[in-house]
Amino acid sequence: MLKGTCHCGASHWTLEGDPGSITACNCTLCRRYGALWAYDYENERIRVSGPSSVYTRVDKADPALEIRFCPTCGCVLCWRGLRLDQNGRRRMAVNIRLAPPEAVADLRIDHFDGLDTFDDLPSDGRCVRDMWF
Repeated sequence: MLKGTCHCGASHWTLEGDPGSITACNCTLCRRYGALWAYDYENERIRVSGPSSVYTRVDKADPALEIRFCPTCGCVLCWRGLRLDQNGRRRMAVNIRLAPPEAVADLRIDHFDGLDTFDDLPSDGRCVRDMWF
């Protein structure tokens, strides 16, 4: 199980099982936050607890997700989909930069072009360690 916590320790998340590859996205939000994402569904393999504040884009008529962050220290915890999928599940992703570096250092990074094409980009072989150190 992976665990992540905000800087002040008030808010945290857990991710059960293999997180798979981690996503680095270049959209206007992710590149500003510097987040690296691990995905699953709310209250299935991912659980978020503690206080959180929410940011939803005001420049979108029908935003697809919200960003949750600690109201005390401001760390970005996760994003959460605003729509349920066809099975009634809610997609979300946790920011693995909140996990201890040694727990996630070897996880492979996938790159996603969230800015222009919404396409997965070719793998360059890097892992989380290469993005941090």
